[in-house]
Amino acid sequence: MLILADLIEALTNTRLDAAAVITEAAIDSRQVIPGSLFVALPGERMDGHDFINEAFKRGASFALIQQDADASFRTLDLRGGLSAESKPNLTPPLCLRVDNSLAALQQIARFWRRKLNLRVVGITGSVGKSTTKEVIAQVLSERYRTLRSPGNLNNEIGLPLTILRLGSGYERAVLEMGFYVPGEISFLCDIALPQIGVVTNIGTVHAERAGSQEAIARGKAELVQALPPAPEGVAILNFDDPLVRQMEEKTKARVFFYGLSNEADLWADDVEGLGLDGIRFRLHYQHETMHVRIPMIGRHSVETALRAAAVGLAEGLNWQEIIDGLRRGHTQLRLVAVRSESGALILDDTYNASPESMLASLNLLDELEGKRKIAVLGDMLELGPYERQGHEMVGLRAGQVADILVTLGPRAHIYAQAAHRSGMRASQIFEWEENAPIIEWLQKNLSKDDVALIKGSHGLRMDLITAALEVLS
Repeated sequence: MLILADLIEALTNTRLDAAAVITEAAIDSRQVIPGSLFVALPGERMDGHDFINEAFKRGASFALIQQDADASFRTLDLRGGLSAESKPNLTPPLCLRVDNSLAALQQIARFWRRKLNLRVVGITGSVGKSTTKEVIAQVLSERYRTLRSPGNLNNEIGLPLTILRLGSGYERAVLEMGFYVPGEISFLCDIALPQIGVVTNIGTVHAERAGSQEAIARGKAELVQALPPAPEGVAILNFDDPLVRQMEEKTKARVFFYGLSNEADLWADDVEGLGLDGIRFRLHYQHETMHVRIPMIGRHSVETALRAAAVGLAEGLNWQEIIDGLRRGHTQLRLVAVRSESGALILDDTYNASPESMLASLNLLDELEGKRKIAVLGDMLELGPYERQGHEMVGLRAGQVADILVTLGPRAHIYAQAAHRSGMRASQIFEWEENAPIIEWLQKNLSKDDVALIKGSHGLRMDLITAALEVLS
C-alpha cells in the first residue's frame, strides 16, 4: 500500500521514516475518504485550494498544494527537497507544498507504478473504450485480482488517480486512455507502463481538436509504440479498421488481430442480434470454433467481446474463464433501456455521440420489435471537417431505420435533409432547437408498442428528455 514515505520519496528522492497509509487520492473534496491525499488543483471556475479545510474535515490526511496555505494548516515545503536527516513533523493533517500540484500527482503515480509488480492493459480508440474496459476487466477478474479505471478517468488527472488506488494485492489493471492532442497518450503510457495495448477503432471523435483521421490514428498509435517488445508486450488491434491495422508497423510488441475477417487471429461470424436479450455469434481461434451467446446489447457488441477475449487469451485464461467473463461482463455503460408512462421502450444513449456510435445505436433500433421506431437525434459535436459528412451518413441510416425522426440542434438539420433524401416523408420529420418541445411531443405521441432511441452529444443534455419520460419504480 502507498504510504507517506513513498510520496515524499517520489517528490524529493529522499526516503523518510513515514509510515502513514494513504488510502487514495482525490481532487474533489466531496469524494475524500479517511486517509486520502487531497490534490488541490487550480481551475478556471473553482480552485481546489479553497476546499482544503473541507477535505481535512472529511478525513484527508494530506493535501498537495501549489499555493501558500492558510496559516492554520501545518505545511511541509518540498520545493527545495529534503535531506535524509530531516525530522519534520509528519502528523496528519498536513499540507505538502510543491511547485505544481498536478505535476506532483503525476510524479507520485509514475513512482508508485514502478514499484508494483503487475500487468497493465491500456485501451484507446474513438468509440467503445469504456465498455471495452469494463468487459476486459470482468474477463481478467475470472483469474486475477483486477482494478479498472472508474468512469471515464482517462486523462492526465484521472489516470494518476487510478494508479494511486493500486495496492500490492492487484495483479492486473485495466486503464482507459483518452486522446485530444499529440503526445497525450505517450505521456499517459510513461506513467502507466502498459504491457498490453488495445485499440478499438479510429473514428471522427475530437476531429475538431485533433485534425484528420490520420492525425487521430497517429495519436492513438502512441499506445502501441510505448509497449515493450514481444513477448512481454502485446498489441491487440482491430483488423477491420485499416488505420488500426496499419499500427502493426509501429510496434515491437506481438500483434494480435481481432475482427470479423477470417484473416484475423480471433474472429467472429454468424452474428445475430437478439434485441435486448443480447447477441449470438460463432467465435473462431486457431482450429477451434465456439458458439457463444452473451447478454451484451447490439450486434456491434461482438467487437467488444472479441477485444476482451483477445486480452484473456494473451493473459493465459482458458476458454471457460473467458466465456464466463463475457457472460458476466454485460454492463451497458452508455445505453440504458427504460419505459415511458405510456409503456414505450426508451433507449437512452445520451452520454455522447459520434457517427460510429450513432450508426451502432440505429442498427440496434433496427433489430428491435416495435410498432413504430422513433429516432430522437441531437447534434454531434467536435467533428471538425467531418461535420457534414458525419451527420449526412447518420441521417441516411435514420431514414432507412426509423418511422419518425426527431432532431435537436442546428447541425441536426443535416439529419433531416439526408433522411428526406433517403425516402422519409416530410410529415415523418420533426425539427426542434430545444429539449422542451421534444419532451412535450413524445409525452403526447408515444404509444405502448413504440421504441424510441434518444442520442446526441452530451452538451445537448438529452438525458433530460429521458428523465422526463422515464417512469420511476
